[in-house]
Amino acid sequence: MRARIFAYVQQRLLAGDPPSVREIRDHVGLRAAQTVQRHLDALVAAGALERERTGRSRALRLPQRRAQPRLVPLLGRVQAGALTTAIEDPEGFVAYGGGGEGLFALRVRGLSMRDAGILPGDVVVVRQQADAHDGDVVVALVDDEATVKALRRRDGRVELHPANSDFEVIVPDPEELSLLGKVVEVRRFLEGGPS
Repeated sequence: MRARIFAYVQQRLLAGDPPSVREIRDHVGLRAAQTVQRHLDALVAAGALERERTGRSRALRLPQRRAQPRLVPLLGRVQAGALTTAIEDPEGFVAYGGGGEGLFALRVRGLSMRDAGILPGDVVVVRQQADAHDGDVVVALVDDEATVKALRRRDGRVELHPANSDFEVIVPDPEELSLLGKVVEVRRFLEGGPS
């Protein structure tokens, strides 16, 4: 009986027409409204339905489904400073609640992106993509060396800009440059970190 009640309520809610207890009672063939109410209370307790706190009748709704965070591999470190050799050194995973495919994470070393709020020890979540817009923060590979910088295009060439005046702009040879991806999130841990 409870499954029939839920199916009817769900159908009506999806149509934008919440049913009354009497309508539910009549649809499923019960005699007592209290019996319907007990089934509805059980469906709310189980999380199948939610009850709005408005004091109105017909205050049922379907619960909002929240996207489950997924685990993104923490592949190693990236320099926010001078170029350094890119070495994959998996450390574990970080949870990420956003969308997108082809995600990975890197732990930041260095201070070149300090003024953009990216500090040593932070973890950046990166979406793999071979191109980015002017001003995007990217992880770039120059020859075999990786860095995190802001991408700028000037006079037909690509430049990698720091967010700290103590560091120089990197102007790579176009043949040696490839983008690993765009930074979509910066994560800072005050204690411990991802594992």
